[in-house]
Parts: sequence; C-alpha cells; structure tokens
Amino acid sequence: MTAARYSPAMIELLVDQLSDRDRAILHDLGKVRVLSGAQLTRLHFHDLAATSRDRTRRGVLARLAGHDLVTPLDRAVGGARSGSEGHVYALGVAGQRAVPLLDAEEDSANQPARPRRPWTPGESFLKHTLAISELYVQLVEAQRAGHLTLLRFAAEAGAWWPDGAGGLVKPDASACVAFGDVEDSWFVEVERSRKSPETLRQKFRRYVDFAHAGQLGPDGVTPRVLVTVPHERRLQEIRSVLARLPPPADQLFTAVLFDEAVTQVVRVLRE
Repeated sequence: MTAARYSPAMIELLVDQLSDRDRAILHDLGKVRVLSGAQLTRLHFHDLAATSRDRTRRGVLARLAGHDLVTPLDRAVGGARSGSEGHVYALGVAGQRAVPLLDAEEDSANQPARPRRPWTPGESFLKHTLAISELYVQLVEAQRAGHLTLLRFAAEAGAWWPDGAGGLVKPDASACVAFGDVEDSWFVEVERSRKSPETLRQKFRRYVDFAHAGQLGPDGVTPRVLVTVPHERRLQEIRSVLARLPPPADQLFTAVLFDEAVTQVVRVLRE
C-alpha cells in the first residue's frame, strides 16, 4: 500500500507498531532531513557487534522503506566502495505523517505542513545537508562519551529565528549543549561554498545586529555563532571577514575547521 493511501488511523496503527529504534531513526531524519547509512549506523546501530551492524541496519531500513516511512535517495555518497553505508535516506511520505505522532512533546518544526515525495537534490546541496547531519551525529557521539549533554538540535529551516526587525536569522543549524550546570546556545553556519567576502559580511552582520539589539534565541539567551569551514585557506578568509565586523563580533563568532567543531563546542563549554 502506498503512503498516499494510508488513512490517519492507519498511520497511528503503524506508529504503534514501531520499535524504540524505529522511532529514534524517524525522529533523527525529521530533525536533520537526510542521513547516510554510515551516519545511521553510528547513531542507532553502534552497540551491535561489528559483524551484524550492516546487516541489521539494512534490514531495519528496508522494513521502514517498505512502509514508506523512509526513502533511499537516488544519489549515494562516498563512491562505489562505500557500499550500503553510502546510501542516503530521507523520510518517506508516511514517515512525514508519522513523525508528529511519535511524541506529542517533540518539536516537529522541521516537518513540512503537507508531506511530499522526497526528491534527490544536487550533489553540492546534498553534501552541505549531510555535513549538517554529520555535526549532529558528532554531537550525539560526544554526549555518548560524556563530554556534553545535547539538550536541543535543529537544522535548516527548523533553526531559523526571528531577528526582532521583521526578518529572520537563518543559520544552518542551532544547538544547546550543557555540562553540569553550564549551558551554551549556538547558531551554526556550515560554510562549504565559495561565497564572496561581501556576501559573507552581509550574512554575518545579521548576527551582529541581532546580538547588538539584545535579541534572544530559542534558549532564552543570545547564541554564540559557530562558523565551520572545510580547509585552512577558507578558515583564514572567514576570519578576515569576521575581523572587520563591529562589536560584539569579536565575542560572538568562533570560526573553526569542520573537523574541530565539536571539540571547540566542548572547549567553550568547559571554560
């Protein structure tokens, strides 16, 4: 049966039959939009024996796909050698309808008002979205290791926030992390494309204006802004742009290599 023919009652019945791991997979896909097979393994199958992780993941995802709860996209990542771990998954139409029912307290801001058939985006857009997903996975792994507690994570449009002037600040993600009694709130920019210095200046200036006006983010404070980049040359370009911004930019922004992002979040949290 196709998802379009699932009645609300049938969606509810389907949700009732989901395991805790099924629910967690759907929640995470609703949160970050796409996850690769490798990322799903690290999130939800990491505790299995190495000999059974891939087989179990493939079986679970095939079952969820059979109900249109998840959908494999046409484009894989990592090349032919990546195998099934390189497959990329999104919520299917039934999954989009099911997620808001999983937990009445769960924030479903990332869910579209009307479920629609997932489509495979271009390579650049997909890599950018998967990079945001990777940041989420790494934060979950840091929590698992006891380095922090991940209180909240939102991606893409779910992370956008009113700027107090009738517009929005549009980070790629936002997060709230804690260690002990300390909490830090972050807006996150995952910079992968080669934007001009002026485009970057205008983008970052919105955060400066937001902070200068005393605007508060989703966690009741003005978030810091974490800017991640793929390589050292780009890092120097970003830092050059940030250095020319007015106060409080010097206290607001942190620019790091993507691979060092979670380490930096933990470092700031422990200061």
